Amino acid sequence: MARRQPALEGLGMSKSFWQDRRVLVTGASGLVGSWLTRRLLDAKADVVCLVRDWVPRSELVRARTLEQVTVVRGDVCDRDVIERAIGEYEIGTVLHLAAQAIVGVANRNPVSTFETNIRGTWNLLEACRRSPGVESIVIASSDKAYGDQEELPYTEDAPLAGRHPYDVSKSCADMIAQTCAQTYGLPVAVTRCGNFYGGGDLNWNRVV
Repeated sequence: MARRQPALEGLGMSKSFWQDRRVLVTGASGLVGSWLTRRLLDAKADVVCLVRDWVPRSELVRARTLEQVTVVRGDVCDRDVIERAIGEYEIGTVLHLAAQAIVGVANRNPVSTFETNIRGTWNLLEACRRSPGVESIVIASSDKAYGDQEELPYTEDAPLAGRHPYDVSKSCADMIAQTCAQTYGLPVAVTRCGNFYGGGDLNWNRVV
């Protein structure tokens, strides 16, 4: 895809790459976001976190990592907030982890899941498209974006074919990221992650 390489080059997390780099992390209070933010700080990055809810038990709060970053309070569905944060803090790299990530919640509340996972992603990408200083964008997708595949194990070449609410939300967000790369040349990389687990996980239904 056009201009995707800068995002891919940055994923090595080398300190020379991240030192003093202005990074926006969405979903920073989640399991992955909390640890990623800490790692970025260790690499001397200048981190800005988009935070919607105050989650006292989050690893981000518990480890006092939140005190070491710039916090922008807002929702990923609010494009004006995202665009202001990117412009005001001169963001060069965007790591988009904000999502409704629980399958059971998605089944019970599909609309709110679609709002966060789909609309939130296109809002973020549109804000990036309108912000020429953004050099690289990483979108956290899921292996659920593949849906139920007849041939296992699936590969990255498998079609995105979600059928259930959470799966569909990830298929859509993934494809929106790809169309922004193809059509507008946005420097986007997509990661399709499996189940995460580890310290600070507040989802007690996690499959391990």
